[in-house]
Amino acid sequence: MSQANSAHSDEAKALADQWSNRLIGAAIEVHRHLGPGLLEGAYEECLCRELDLQGIPYLRQHPIDIEYKGIVVEKAYRIDVFVADLVVVEVKAVEMVLPVHEAQLLSYLRLGGWKTGLLINFHVPLLKRGIRRFVHGVID
Repeated sequence: MSQANSAHSDEAKALADQWSNRLIGAAIEVHRHLGPGLLEGAYEECLCRELDLQGIPYLRQHPIDIEYKGIVVEKAYRIDVFVADLVVVEVKAVEMVLPVHEAQLLSYLRLGGWKTGLLINFHVPLLKRGIRRFVHGVID
């Protein structure tokens, strides 16, 4: 990798880290007000409201196309929240995060060519225990 590419990669990682940290702070604020026990859609809606209040750029229900053997399947998937064109967020409200939930996020990262993702499960007493951060396909 050239020095220019390495510097760009380091800068992109630093930006993704900054947005991830801000996003986690916003999610904690939502959880502090709502606690566990609501439906996924309610947490997603409230998280987006908090992102608005904090001036964090995002897209909600961002579509992903996939290509398969020469055809494009438009809007095959939707990312719950996509922050600053860098961080993919999958919102959950489940008793236990399963491998299929992690695989879903990893698939989104791979399909979109993104490096950073957060799997946030709001159905926990302490949100810190409900956050899994993935960088380059590995839990960070």
